[in-house]
Amino acid sequence: MDNNQNKYIAVAYKLYAAGEKSLEFVEEATDDKPFEFISGFGFTLDEFEKQVKDLQKGDKFNFTLTKEQAYGDVEPERIIDLEREVFCINGHFDHEHVSVGAILPLQNEDGHRFFGKVLEINEEKVKIDLNHPLAGKELNFNGHIVDTREATNEEIQHIINHLNSEGCGCDECGGGCNDGCGDGCNDGNHDHHHHDGCGCPHCH
Repeated sequence: MDNNQNKYIAVAYKLYAAGEKSLEFVEEATDDKPFEFISGFGFTLDEFEKQVKDLQKGDKFNFTLTKEQAYGDVEPERIIDLEREVFCINGHFDHEHVSVGAILPLQNEDGHRFFGKVLEINEEKVKIDLNHPLAGKELNFNGHIVDTREATNEEIQHIINHLNSEGCGCDECGGGCNDGCGDGCNDGNHDHHHHDGCGCPHCH
């Protein structure tokens, strides 16, 4: 398959992040529930796509991305303090969803949606970390290609419609946030290794 654009690619893998002394397991995409994407749309990290796009079904891979190729350094300016009132529903603080360690869906004044991790809660402020959870870490992917083929016109059109109608911002942590979390989200299983701005299936 010579054309690397608009390829449907499904991969199974185990993802590890480099810790201080050893690799730390992050997540797994299985043959039954692989990570799926179409190349050329920026759905995953550029270097990840580069590593797998030329492989054939059944091919194995084992590669490591530097933090620069992945999510860069942790940026202190992406750790912000928001007023507690932002997280109030009907005048009451949302204790059910807003707790230390919770991952919250947020939205900035431009309408871009992204996730933030609650670091601290006090009487006046909620400290939120907008850095990607894997910022500052090298990432190791060990897996194989479940399927690879030319994407159908219907699959491509579905992606284009989705991008045009909603954007994709599952993981877009850009800009200040002044809007609350709506119904909140206490699930840490949001996109990890996907490119900023798209993909909510696994960790890309």
